[in-house]
Parts: sequence; structure tokens; C-alpha cells
Amino acid sequence: MEKIHLETETAALEEFWSQRVVAAANGNLFKVAKGIGSTTWHKHDDQDETFLVLEGHITIQLRTGNVDLEPGDLFVIPRGVEHCPLAEEEARFLLVGPDVTSTTAGGKPAWSHAGGRPPQPQ
Repeated sequence: MEKIHLETETAALEEFWSQRVVAAANGNLFKVAKGIGSTTWHKHDDQDETFLVLEGHITIQLRTGNVDLEPGDLFVIPRGVEHCPLAEEEARFLLVGPDVTSTTAGGKPAWSHAGGRPPQPQ
């Protein structure tokens, strides 16, 4: 058993929109992540996706409207619901679910690999 400091864990992340497992309990993984810019529109047919914002602001874009999240806000996206998280400035968050979803199918944009940053508007 070990205490986990989420601020330290998120500060160590190198890639945006990637997840790192920091704990597991009751069949769920607790994953830290950080985001800037947006993912691609995507959905998860195999699991719900739970966001708990730690720092910054995230807008969960849904086809039915946007949900704005601030630090301390929790939001569950049901499985099969198309969504596109957006962070104008860097945001850090905790994801909870039975599996890691940071794949291209999970919305990770191509620019974010190897510590990349979102393209700047021209």
C-alpha cells in the first residue's frame, strides 16, 4: 500500500491525452492524464469514461451540447456516447475505468505522440 499524490503524478506526464495507471481497485484503473487542445471525436463501446478534473478547465463536447468542467468536477460519459474533450489551456485530470483508453481509437490526436503540442492556428 502506497499513498499517491496526484499532482506529482500528473506533473511527470510527458504526453498530452495519454494515460498512466496510478492505482487499481475493484476492477477499475485510476489513470492520470493531461490535455491541451482537443482529442478527436470518438466513443468507447466497451466502457463508460469517468473524468475528475484536478487542474484547469475541460469542455466535454457532446453531439447534444457541451459540458464545462472545473477542478473538483466529476463527469461520466456513458459507453457508446460520442465525445471530444477540449482544453484551451493545459488541464490535468483523473480517469476511472476498467481499461486504458489512450489509443487512436480512444481519441488521442496524432500530434500528441512523443510529447508533441497542438498545432498553432494560422
